[in-house]
Amino acid sequence: MRWIIGILINAVIFIALAGFFDGFEVSGIGAAIGASFILSILNVLVKPILIILTLPVTILSLGLFLFVINAITLLLTDGLMGSSFELSGFGMAFLASIILSLANLVIQKAVLDPIKEK
Repeated sequence: MRWIIGILINAVIFIALAGFFDGFEVSGIGAAIGASFILSILNVLVKPILIILTLPVTILSLGLFLFVINAITLLLTDGLMGSSFELSGFGMAFLASIILSLANLVIQKAVLDPIKEK
């Protein structure tokens, strides 16, 4: 249940990002949910491999390189989704990864943790 809520939250964030930035385009709510689903699958399968391969750089940057890894997974999602989910480039993917990470952190602390405590 928590995984589905996470997918829906990411889909809402994708739609909000598409509204704020010209370089971020989502064709509709279905595409946002599909992109969020693909991103969650990539986070399970590809992201751990990228983290292990870039561990020295991640340690030297005190974990900030994880935003680059998140941007790479967003670009992979863009490639897999086709024209229904478009990012203008790596800079937009990097900015989106930062905003997505911060928004998920805030939503998790404000909404999901109080629900888990009950």
